[in-house]
Amino acid sequence: MQLSPDSIIYWQSGPWKINSTILTTWALIFFLTLSSKLIARKMSAGIERSRWQNLLEIIVSNIEKQIVDVGLSEPRKYLGFLGTIFLFIATASVCTIIPGYETPTGSLSTTTALALCVFFAVPFFGINEIGLSSYLRSYMRPTFIMLPFNIISEVSRTLALAIRLFGNMMSGTLIIAILVSVTPLLFPIIMRALGLLTGMVQAYIFTVLAAVYIAAATRVIKPQPPLIPIKKENI
Repeated sequence: MQLSPDSIIYWQSGPWKINSTILTTWALIFFLTLSSKLIARKMSAGIERSRWQNLLEIIVSNIEKQIVDVGLSEPRKYLGFLGTIFLFIATASVCTIIPGYETPTGSLSTTTALALCVFFAVPFFGINEIGLSSYLRSYMRPTFIMLPFNIISEVSRTLALAIRLFGNMMSGTLIIAILVSVTPLLFPIIMRALGLLTGMVQAYIFTVLAAVYIAAATRVIKPQPPLIPIKKENI
């Protein structure tokens, strides 16, 4: 078992190569796209619905609920982006039950790409919701002195998103590899089950954090009214 799927190379010609990360990432994208089209093609508004439609509706309704819980009042605006992130990370974790499969979220390049998507989505949704000038002014609240610190905060939280997901997925892979060499029968099966749970939790955490960052960017801060001095009257 490899520590990172980047080290598993299937084809290389000079600087160009196809490794496990690239292959599994595009395979997951193709699988999710094809599955969504097949389920959406047979969707029904009546009482009789397929099991896949019921499962998809449960997932969508729960994602919408989480989006509302973090402070975004119109979840449909953000469902496409946040739902895609959650489904990609969750599916990548579930597929670890397939023999020989290495999850692409165990690669820092994949988690960095996901974090960069969040990094660019935050100003996109923020500007779309409150306007360019209001969004730029948010970096200078409560005073203009906070401008460099707010910019550093944007970069650091993107880095934290990438490293958190990568670290958790890589540590699970490393533990399984150690247990396989020590006890090759029982413990790897248990750790696989725990790995599935950890992957789902990481998908949830990553999506919720992305929703929180977007909610903070789309929040309209109303200016405080000026204080009116109170005159003391002689009694």
